[in-house]
Amino acid sequence: MFVLGVDPGLSRCGYGLVSRGSSGVLRAAAAGVIETDPAAGLPSRLRMLRDELRDLLGELQPDVVVVEQVFFQVNVRTAMAVGQASGLALAEAAGRGCEVVQYTANEVKQALVGYGGATKDQVQRMVAAVLALSAVPRPPDVADALALAVCHLTAQPLRRAIDAAVGR
Repeated sequence: MFVLGVDPGLSRCGYGLVSRGSSGVLRAAAAGVIETDPAAGLPSRLRMLRDELRDLLGELQPDVVVVEQVFFQVNVRTAMAVGQASGLALAEAAGRGCEVVQYTANEVKQALVGYGGATKDQVQRMVAAVLALSAVPRPPDVADALALAVCHLTAQPLRRAIDAAVGR
């Protein structure tokens, strides 16, 4: 199973593809950042991001796409940009027929570190450890995207068991 994590952003949108092998070992298969030109107008930047996401989904062929759910932002302008980028990722993934899931940052921290108030550094170090990477993924957008994918792959069996237990 291939899970693509997307850390949405208009300036920088992180992505990370994680697979689970037959032995259950998780490994990073691809990771990077999609960047848009801050000098371009909003419609052009959104189109660039959409095109890049579409190409990425076509190339990587994920089974599941996990997008960080915007839960809280102090800066309204940043929240709007993240929300717009998130919407593009959700729509493109759904349009390709992928299963689409969202987690908040606190849910990801809880799944990876065991504490919803974990620091970015703690999450980044745990991503590197879980995926047996030689270094912490950079920039932080990449680590966040990989963390989303790892979160889903570790939470998915529990979610399925709960759904089965309650008859969903």
